Amino acid sequence: MDVSLDLWKLLAGLSIFLYGMFLLEDSIKAMSGKAFRRMIRYYTNGRLRSIGSGSFITAILQSSSAVSLMVLAFVGAGVMTMENGIGVMMGANIGTTFTSWIVAVFGFKLKIESFALPLIAGGGLIFIVFGSSSKLFQGSRLLIGFGFLFLGLAFMKTSVEDYAQHIDLSAIADYGLWLYLLFGIVITALMQSSSASIAIVLTGLNSGLIDFETSVAMVIGANVGTTVTVLLGSIGGSQSKKRVSISHLIFNLGTGIIAFAALQPLAWMVAQFIDITTNAVMALALFHTLFNFIGVVVFFPFIGILARFLIRIFPDRKEILTVYLTDTTIEVPEAAITSLRKEILHLFEECQHYSLRTFRIDNKLVFDHSSPFETNMARRSSLPDFYANVKLLHGEIVGFYVKLLNAQLEEAEARELERMIYASRNIMNSIKNIKGLRSDLEEFDSSDNEHLNRQYKLFRRRLLELYHDINRFLEIGELQEQYSSLLRTVVHIEQMDKRFIQTVMKKVADGVVDELEIASLLMANRLFSQSCRLQVFALKDLLLSEKEIREFDQVMDMKEFIDEEQARTRESIDS
Repeated sequence: MDVSLDLWKLLAGLSIFLYGMFLLEDSIKAMSGKAFRRMIRYYTNGRLRSIGSGSFITAILQSSSAVSLMVLAFVGAGVMTMENGIGVMMGANIGTTFTSWIVAVFGFKLKIESFALPLIAGGGLIFIVFGSSSKLFQGSRLLIGFGFLFLGLAFMKTSVEDYAQHIDLSAIADYGLWLYLLFGIVITALMQSSSASIAIVLTGLNSGLIDFETSVAMVIGANVGTTVTVLLGSIGGSQSKKRVSISHLIFNLGTGIIAFAALQPLAWMVAQFIDITTNAVMALALFHTLFNFIGVVVFFPFIGILARFLIRIFPDRKEILTVYLTDTTIEVPEAAITSLRKEILHLFEECQHYSLRTFRIDNKLVFDHSSPFETNMARRSSLPDFYANVKLLHGEIVGFYVKLLNAQLEEAEARELERMIYASRNIMNSIKNIKGLRSDLEEFDSSDNEHLNRQYKLFRRRLLELYHDINRFLEIGELQEQYSSLLRTVVHIEQMDKRFIQTVMKKVADGVVDELEIASLLMANRLFSQSCRLQVFALKDLLLSEKEIREFDQVMDMKEFIDEEQARTRESIDS
């Protein structure tokens, strides 16, 4: 008789189980993900409520890791306090035990094939008949997920049943329960899923491959191993994210130590409710819930202490984003206004650096120095982080501006201040347009259409020309020359804008680009041209005198009037 372990069937069962968990979690999040995120955000005011919310949401989502990563995001964004974040994490540990009960009650008490296969068949038919555009799409994935969950469990169960009957566990009994505890930690850390590792443990216990004490040690290990997902999610994150991940580790590790030290008393308590010899799987599910509940009870009074301790260990390191406002007070308005103008010019330079990085252009083609952000920070920030820092800098500029408004300003100073903050807003709108271009740029650069590739290179050349024009403008010392230089730059932007549109129209007539590509090209050009204009307008409000600014605006108004008249003339001719 062949009593070898069917390893491939075991691994296939595990893979099907994990895929079922993924479909289950993903479909539930897609159907009501916003509701759960809203619940986590708004229904965690207070320790008990945060623990309850964490338990409830994790029980439904079937993933403590998903809930924990959401908590990381909310605490990192400052919309959830540290203490409430710890509470949700603790509640998630109780909620994740619901998986054990599902597997114990349905997986081993009923004939799996009797409901797993109908779930997969029903979900698959809905998926095929109605398609991904139907509202039933996520519901079909939910059914398939449940079916795969139990089908994978059935594969694992049958793969070890015969083998387990011929295994003598006494051969490794001398190693002690520490070995199984470590195994539970490692396998959960590798699979990034405590639910999957606990399903393996329940399968082994049901088939007699391991005994109750061994399974208990492995489940405790799985509880500790699940912290790896959250720890990985906090790498390179903010200090608040690190605090939450370490609190999760401390809580799970502390709970594991308590459970392992009190293993015999806890097993005795479980035995008072369930006969371990005849119903070990249900007993293990109860043990899993019991020791997590005890962990919450033990740590609950110390949530505040733990939060304060972690804040001391991981203090907030506020990055200094401003260059000129840091040591500037509003007591001398003249000096404060000068510092504010310099800071807005700093914001403008960061906008240029961001734009160059977005277009993958070497900064050295425009600047002979690094971005002030990158000079002052220990590591090169990612593009999203760079954008976030620009927004924070703009926020500090606006905050300083509001303080200055309360100072005793002369009328001319107030008007100057208003122009400066208007320039700051134009810079932010400009960088927002560049940010909106990223997906189109990637599409043009990777397209099989040669014309789109050329347009990507053209955008890069246009940006370089603009920044070289701006560099020449900044080197001019005479106001009238600066005024003329800016006007020439605006004219060049408008010429390039019209030339681009004419080229696209010609390519449309020649059949070189299709309808979707036309829309992408015109939208990208609109965003790019408007970004260029806004940058020029910002420099106009920052550096020209009130007289030159007025003349510049009059020319722009006249240009708009002429453009409108030309458009009306063309329309009348066409009609």
